[in-house]
Amino acid sequence: MINFDIKFFIISFSTLFTLINPIGITPIVLSLTENFNSKKYLKTIKTSILLAGIILFTFAIMGKVIFSFYGITVYAFKIAGGILFLRIGINMLEAKISRTKSTPKESQEAIDNNDIALTPIGIPIIAGPGAITSVMILAAETNTISHKIIFYMNIVITLLTTLIILVLAKAISKKLGTTGLRVIERIMGMILMVVAIQYIIDGLDVVINTIINKSNSI
Repeated sequence: MINFDIKFFIISFSTLFTLINPIGITPIVLSLTENFNSKKYLKTIKTSILLAGIILFTFAIMGKVIFSFYGITVYAFKIAGGILFLRIGINMLEAKISRTKSTPKESQEAIDNNDIALTPIGIPIIAGPGAITSVMILAAETNTISHKIIFYMNIVITLLTTLIILVLAKAISKKLGTTGLRVIERIMGMILMVVAIQYIIDGLDVVINTIINKSNSI
């Protein structure tokens, strides 16, 4: 029988959802697709979500292989990931567009090439460095079947939620307004900063204990 760990479900979902930040990316997606009709917009969003899903699942599955190949520990990656999340969280708290999502030059090149579904919307706006880092860390820390099921289920739930939000982006933007969107983004930014600091603390705790143990054994 598979035990449903509600705490792990909430932590993994909130981390991934906050990093993808579907509410925060709504204005970016709308500005990139302002000349699209409804049919083209829907197709673009679906393609972007599909691509983001492939990327996130690939890195989640290959995470341990990558760690092993490069000799990286999960805790070292948590420290690096925590620093990255902290930077993204600060940008969200200040209602700034993170450059880990997409640069203006990248966005303009994508518009000129008419391939914004793949980049920058699919990558890196939806499946950005933060989201990729989080799935690699979370996947590496899932040691039970129940946690693995919850984790992969959360990727699907987060992407489906993002799809719904982006499909309804115009209505949400009109309803909440710029101020409402920024308030939500700031709240999510604060949550992400707390997660980031905890990641850094967890990573440093193991690193410091390892150094102490090695010193004592000499």
